[in-house]
Amino acid sequence: MSNLGQNLFRTIFEIAPFGIVIADSEGRALKANPAFMAMFGTSAEELARGRAEGKAPSESLKNLMGQCRARIAAPATEVAAQRVALQRTDGSAFFGHVITTAIDIDGHPGVIGFIQDVTDQVLMEKEREQISAQAQQAQKMEAIGTLAGGIAHDFNNLLMGIQGNISLIMLNKAPGHRDVPHLKNIEKAVVRGSELTRQVLGFARGGKYEVRATDCNHLIERVVALFGRSRKEMTIRKTLQTPLWSVEADQGQLEQVMLNLLVNAWEAMPGGGEIVLETTNVTVEENTPGRPPDATLGRYVCITVTDTGIGMDAQTQARIFEPFFTTKKTGSATGLGLSSVFVIVQNHHGFLTVRSGKGRGTTFRVFLPAAAPAPARGAAAPVSTNGRERPATLLLVEDEEMVAAIAEQMLTRLGHKVFLAGSGGEAVAIYREQREKIDLIILDMIMPGMSGAETFEQLKTIAPEVKVLLSSGYSLNGQAAGILNRGCRGFIQKPFTIDQLSQKIREILFSPAAPPA
Repeated sequence: MSNLGQNLFRTIFEIAPFGIVIADSEGRALKANPAFMAMFGTSAEELARGRAEGKAPSESLKNLMGQCRARIAAPATEVAAQRVALQRTDGSAFFGHVITTAIDIDGHPGVIGFIQDVTDQVLMEKEREQISAQAQQAQKMEAIGTLAGGIAHDFNNLLMGIQGNISLIMLNKAPGHRDVPHLKNIEKAVVRGSELTRQVLGFARGGKYEVRATDCNHLIERVVALFGRSRKEMTIRKTLQTPLWSVEADQGQLEQVMLNLLVNAWEAMPGGGEIVLETTNVTVEENTPGRPPDATLGRYVCITVTDTGIGMDAQTQARIFEPFFTTKKTGSATGLGLSSVFVIVQNHHGFLTVRSGKGRGTTFRVFLPAAAPAPARGAAAPVSTNGRERPATLLLVEDEEMVAAIAEQMLTRLGHKVFLAGSGGEAVAIYREQREKIDLIILDMIMPGMSGAETFEQLKTIAPEVKVLLSSGYSLNGQAAGILNRGCRGFIQKPFTIDQLSQKIREILFSPAAPPA
């Protein structure tokens, strides 16, 4: 090689932004450039010492060079580029993009390697894969939610048929009739079926089902009483602050959160142990530990669940809220418990923190936004008919024939006159002709063609002051809440009893203020 070629090679070797190493057939580094030494955290002296002692500067480099021995028999043959997990001399890991080529070193076989640090690229790819996996999981959960919502809606319509018939039959029965206890048992089964659809819909959609002011202390007492009856080997200690701020929450969803956290604690203590429950009023500030960047500052109720169980390492803690992740044996659990806890708390605009260590137990903290203090008010005026509780004229809008027939009979038995519409378009046409006679419209939310929301808007164009009671097998969340915010007077969840229907009608038509429900 000419002097010019040698000088050019030396310059490239020294200033190249990627690592270059020349090694013998035994994997001993003969020469390396500054970028290589910085990459591995070594020095020229360490390389020389390793060469003198007959060993590579690191086990990682030794393994890398070992892969090249098979190529040394074919000089000048380039080995395909490969991504390799490597290790610096201090033990820290990184990823390298490696190309190796067999060369002749003064008549002896050797190898030259080119290594580019691609750790950032690998981490970005892993992050993209994780985001993609999360997006796929979100799509799965959305699909499950859509399916569950449809099932819940249809199932609640079926329950409405059962409940409506029971209500009508019981109107003709004296309280002491022998059939009444059996009818009440059927009613209880309908209520349980309705609660089941509520839980399925609430979990699948991860949302708030029926939001109301909630005292977390009372809720915890109920859940602990239920949980403690079947977990006698556990000691449960409670430290509940009083008075505790209330939170706006779905009580059924929060009960699920508490039950899942208690079950998780119990499973972490197979030989028994202690669970400590604590509630406190806290003010979340910028420097509050574990506060997500998007969490609103202000007043929160903090629920702490601490166990004395086996604890978790950092790797497990990083994954506990992933859907379907579980540390249990295959087939013994779904891994959905803590995932559902995370989703429910997030949808209540709260956040979670976890602290744990192997053999040191685990502490979960649930932060829920405190409800705004209720304004002082005088005694509520009683619902009064003012002598006006008379048979009303109602427009019932329901596309399900069975539900329409039952609801019409219930309204007729209550003494009301009923116009019946099987679609939104038909309802608008009837109201346009009969608006002076119609006192209230009972409107189904989910209908083919013109939806309940679209029908409501059409009705408002005819009479902005129209009184509408929204009816649905879905929850009060989502579309129904939107319709209520636009002036709908109330909401009734299917299945409903004749007494519940009568009460809703009285509230809207005969309450002095008649506010939106």
